[in-house]
Amino acid sequence: MAQAPYLAAPLDQAFAANDAGAALSLAVFADRPHVLAQLREDAVNAGYYVTSSQGVAALVSGDAHPLGEVIVFDCPTADGAALAALARLDMRVHQSGAHLIVSTTMEALDAVFGCVDQSGAQLLVDPARTDFVLALGRVRALAPSHAVRELAEADRFALMRLTEQVEAIAQRLEGLQRDGDTALRSPAVAFTGSSESEAALLRPAQAALPHARVVRTILRQRQQRARYFGADLFSDPAWDMLLDLTAARGENKRVSVTSLCIAACVPPSTALRWISQMIACGLFTRVEDQSDRRRAFIELTDAAADAMARYFTAIEDAPAQPI
Repeated sequence: MAQAPYLAAPLDQAFAANDAGAALSLAVFADRPHVLAQLREDAVNAGYYVTSSQGVAALVSGDAHPLGEVIVFDCPTADGAALAALARLDMRVHQSGAHLIVSTTMEALDAVFGCVDQSGAQLLVDPARTDFVLALGRVRALAPSHAVRELAEADRFALMRLTEQVEAIAQRLEGLQRDGDTALRSPAVAFTGSSESEAALLRPAQAALPHARVVRTILRQRQQRARYFGADLFSDPAWDMLLDLTAARGENKRVSVTSLCIAACVPPSTALRWISQMIACGLFTRVEDQSDRRRAFIELTDAAADAMARYFTAIEDAPAQPI
């Protein structure tokens, strides 16, 4: 079956208009009527020009659909037709240089993640309206470059930290409005990255990785802190995911994106942003499931595994275990 030419509109014209100061153009595709209406309303309120708001079937109808610079796709279930449309959309968005935002659920996350491997899509899991508005804000922050890959590594992490701070404030305000709670909480502490150069990361390890059992013990010890101090105070999703993948490497186990999000101990949408950045900076790699091309796993790169081995070697003489 021929692919529907739904990105046939000249996107260059839209980009030129944006450079001149016009509103970014946006298309919404969702089968849930209340979600479609909500996403459209929020996009308009955020200053976007909505070119289309239709059901998912419109993407494969055979008609040309000018999508513009930002596409929002709602995929709450791992339905075969929706996943096929998403995979095709991912490819076309990558080719056009547009931005893709995908809303999904924890149950459908692995299948959705397997469909988006080219466009650098933002994935939102069971998102509140705040999450969607923040995703739109991230797109605006990238304009007019229109691509995360064009940002320097330091800029990507700075944008991550700013997003998390805004997200923490927004969630706090939502909580106050919902139940009047006035307890103070510290914002999440974002991973700031290693000070070592890329060349240093590529040095061969002087020792093997620690036994997986040791790493799992460290993870359990870290999680125990939340019982006494609250989960937000020590939030460090990058390190928790590095430890989880280090243990999985020693166990010869594959880690799905859903499992890694759980290991991060932060909301799934936040974990997914970190996974994207860790892939971009060469610490994580995406590995396709050879038995099911609709699935993908996350693994440490060899450089990251070497760095973890050197880290554990460096602290092995310390009196306490690293947590």
